[in-house]
Amino acid sequence: MAPVRVFFILAACVLLTHQTFAPHNNAPCLPTTRKYGYDTFVSRHIRSDIPNSLDQNVWERYIRRKRGCNRPTQSFLQRKDLTRVKDVCTRKGGMLHKRNLCISRRPFTFVTVRIDRRTCRVRSVRVNTKYLILACDRLDNQCLPVHFEGNPHNLTPKYKTKACQAPKP
Repeated sequence: MAPVRVFFILAACVLLTHQTFAPHNNAPCLPTTRKYGYDTFVSRHIRSDIPNSLDQNVWERYIRRKRGCNRPTQSFLQRKDLTRVKDVCTRKGGMLHKRNLCISRRPFTFVTVRIDRRTCRVRSVRVNTKYLILACDRLDNQCLPVHFEGNPHNLTPKYKTKACQAPKP
């Protein structure tokens, strides 16, 4: 009986994790119930107070002060790029990647910080120049980024695919 119970507990954890962290919609620019998704995205990734240094000690103090030790990989974009970032969720700046994920038409430069969650020690700080992959949902009648998806394989947009926009009814 115990192995069956363990299986159901593990299955429930997988489902909850998928529902919590996965981009929700099957296409970009559809309405969402996550009404603070864009605000959360901006507060995590487009901050005006990020360090100007690549020094791991400086970033470690910053991450600790912001209580960000629970996220092992964090990416930070420049505040000046906010309009371009929002444009990834439009025909003008993004292409459909999959589900509600859009990939930018042009690369962005950003900082990625890797953290050991157990100790909150910063393992690395790197400047990246890559195409952004963002989950895009409709909030207040505007298609906005709600999730920063990693791009570890340095994918580029496929120009034969559709532009990022809501599907036609």
